[in-house]
Amino acid sequence: MAVPRVVLLGPPGAGKGTQAERLAEHYGVVHVSTGDMLRDPAGTVARLGSEARASLDAGQLLPDEVMIDLVAERLAREDVVRRGFVLDGFPRTLAQAESLTRLLAPDRIHVAIQLQVPSDVVLARVSGRRLAAGSASRLDDLDEVVVRRLARHEEEVGRVSGWFAERDLLVTVDGVGTVDEVTGRIRSAVDAALPGPRGS
Repeated sequence: MAVPRVVLLGPPGAGKGTQAERLAEHYGVVHVSTGDMLRDPAGTVARLGSEARASLDAGQLLPDEVMIDLVAERLAREDVVRRGFVLDGFPRTLAQAESLTRLLAPDRIHVAIQLQVPSDVVLARVSGRRLAAGSASRLDDLDEVVVRRLARHEEEVGRVSGWFAERDLLVTVDGVGTVDEVTGRIRSAVDAALPGPRGS
C-alpha cells in the first residue's frame, strides 16, 4: 500500500489549509504546513536565529536554506515517514522544489495539486479575511497589498508548478465551488496518482 506524498499548491485564499486538513484526515497522513510551523512561537520560530525572526516580523519570506532545513527536519520525523504527508506552503521556489528530490530519495512525490482560483475570487477572499481580522483600515490600501502579494506568488509558484509539470507530477484542479466539491476533485486526482490499492 502506497504511503501518500502530496504537495498542495495555490495562491493565498485558495483554500489550501482547509483542503490539506481534509486530505490528511481522509488518507491518514500528516498535514505539514509551513504556515503553522512559522506561526508557532514556542516551536519552529523559537529555533530560528534573530535575523530570520526579524524577516518574519517584517512579513518577508525566509531564505531558501532556512525553509529547506525546517521542512527537512519535519519530513524526517517518524510519523511523516510512516504515514506520508500533504505538504502545504512548500515548495515556493525552484530551489525548494529541487530540495524535495533530495529530501525524499529514494522515494518521490506522488502528485502536486495546483488549486486554480481566478484572481478576482482570491482577491475577494483574502481582502475579506484581512478586513475581518482588523489588519487594514482602508479597503483600497488592503487591495494594493493583496494584489502585490498575489503577483509575487504567481511569479514564484508559476515556476514551481512548471517544475512539477516537467516531471509529469502536476495536476490542476478547479478550486472554485463548495468545500466538498473541491475536496472531491482533489481526492480523485490523488487517487489516480497513487500506485497500488489506494490508486487506480
